[in-house]
Amino acid sequence: MTTNPETPATERSEIPAWARERAEMLQGLYIHFLVFVFINAGLFFINWATRGDDGAWWFVWVLGIWGASLLIHVAVALSPLFRSDWVERRAERIAAQR
Repeated sequence: MTTNPETPATERSEIPAWARERAEMLQGLYIHFLVFVFINAGLFFINWATRGDDGAWWFVWVLGIWGASLLIHVAVALSPLFRSDWVERRAERIAAQR
């Protein structure tokens, strides 16, 4: 189903809550990635323009630390362990084993 501004609200509300939550999580990940790319590109150019002949590349510290947090965000967004229905699925599997 494609969402269209002309689609009645009753049809848009048929999207399951878990699917909407998943889409919002992915949207947050995409925004985080875009901000990461643009800010770090800007920091690279600032560092390049101001470091001088024997200056240090300080932007790599920001890149590394922020990159680690981005990897954690990717793991949380894409791993089935962090989905909202994981507890229910796991509980059903445990109950089936007994």
